[in-house]
Amino acid sequence: MTLEELEKRVKVLEDIEEIKKLHINYVYLLCNLQWEDMLDCFAEDATLDLLEHGVCKGKKEISGVFNNVLAKMIKRTDGHFVGQPVISVNGDKAKGYWILYLFFAEPEVKWVQGRQDCEYVRVNGKWKFSSVRFTSPWPEP
Repeated sequence: MTLEELEKRVKVLEDIEEIKKLHINYVYLLCNLQWEDMLDCFAEDATLDLLEHGVCKGKKEISGVFNNVLAKMIKRTDGHFVGQPVISVNGDKAKGYWILYLFFAEPEVKWVQGRQDCEYVRVNGKWKFSSVRFTSPWPEP
């Protein structure tokens, strides 16, 4: 393996770690009801597809979903976490999917599991979501 090949492999691994940090931070902000900070995780022309709420395009529409849908559904007593990421990087773009677990404490205790399919883009040196799609129950192959 040449030094150049090794540098490329290390760069991909660093990108994957940065994408993981972005996604984990996004879910942390969700748990803390920090809607505007969550919005910063998205590229300007990103899309968001949450179950029956349809596809939103751009930060303005995504903000509307955060403030008008999620803010009414999610309480600070709820908990959410992601795991088992599968991420592939191709230059300044990447794709991945995660398992998302949602815990709701009210009005009754329940768990919801689904899959987040994401696309990412590097914007000014930082990874952002270009597309997020949540499917629950787990999508058929």
